[in-house]
Amino acid sequence: MLERHDIEAAAQRLTGQVLDTPCVESRTLSQLTGCQVFLKFENLQYTASFKERGACNKLVQLTPEERARGVVAMSAGNHAQGVAYHAQRLGLRAVIVMPRFTPGVKVERTRGFGAEVVLHGDTLDEARAHARELSANEGLVFVHPYDDEAIIAGQGTVALEMLRVQPDLDCLVVAIGGGGLIAGMATAAKAIRPGIEVIGVQTERFPSMYNAIKGTHLPMGVSTIAEGIAVASPGQITQAIVRNQVDDLLLVDEGDIEQAIVMLLEIEKTLVEGAGSAGLAALLKHPQRFAGKKVGLVLSGGNIDPLLLASIIERGMVRAGRLARIQVNARDVPGNLARITAIVAEAGANIDEVHHQRAFTLLAAQNVAVELVLQTRGREHIAEVIRQLQAHGFEAALV
Repeated sequence: MLERHDIEAAAQRLTGQVLDTPCVESRTLSQLTGCQVFLKFENLQYTASFKERGACNKLVQLTPEERARGVVAMSAGNHAQGVAYHAQRLGLRAVIVMPRFTPGVKVERTRGFGAEVVLHGDTLDEARAHARELSANEGLVFVHPYDDEAIIAGQGTVALEMLRVQPDLDCLVVAIGGGGLIAGMATAAKAIRPGIEVIGVQTERFPSMYNAIKGTHLPMGVSTIAEGIAVASPGQITQAIVRNQVDDLLLVDEGDIEQAIVMLLEIEKTLVEGAGSAGLAALLKHPQRFAGKKVGLVLSGGNIDPLLLASIIERGMVRAGRLARIQVNARDVPGNLARITAIVAEAGANIDEVHHQRAFTLLAAQNVAVELVLQTRGREHIAEVIRQLQAHGFEAALV
């Protein structure tokens, strides 16, 4: 079983090869969540993910004979880039097997680190099987994304750094996919501070570790914005460590994660992917669980598709009442639209979109439904805009 000295040895190997990322308090998030929040910015690593730690720790321990053979890994995301980057640094051949559905930007970024990318299979399992075949046929060393003690030890260095900076943390909240990060962190943290709580977070759509540990049979989904922790089967090594060392597991939904991404972008001015936002999502969903505690969160990665981010930001503005859609019913006569837009402007809202609806409405034929998408200051402002429209004789309501 992995022990503290394995993780401390990994930390020595990683010195100067990965970034000792900042771990700082967020006063604003602390005020909003009711606990003292400390953020570990692993999204600032060169490949924008903690995955570099485990990959580097694994690769630097290869024998000269293994180095000469090269390595192979299966990943559709951060593990691929971590292995490719450190293999390039160390002068090793790296073959990365990625499923055919992998976004082109991730494929090109992995190739940019000098790796040979092989697109194979429509699922992660098919890609993994092909990587194993390449390992056997070409003698390449297989680098597992999480179920390997060298990988786990490398990821555990995150906890060493956090507790060195903030030794009195009451709790660590860590996202779980295959379990490599939380297994390493829990091993290190419990050895340093036996009383510290370690809490894992999974999405409701991929509760694989939650099911394995708690004996539940929650259904597995097919997609999530936290694709970095969308793992159908947890590791065997990691599962054993989680069972022994982790105090609790929590689930969060897609809306919680979206809200966390937007909050980190807006409040902390930092870009975090869905998986990296799961810890904050847990604080938002279960505030009573963490009230008054000093909580360490790992912002585990920052690789997110720009188009997905744009959609999340827009949806976040809707939830916050800063983007609203209202319907105004009016007589279909010249000048009425100008009157409506003037009233909205006087109320201080900005019009994003205007859509006239004449055919698909139950209004009288001489009337029109005008849908407006507005930028506002919040829910009270929306209500004020609607009141102003109603005061001028228009039927208006939030859609």
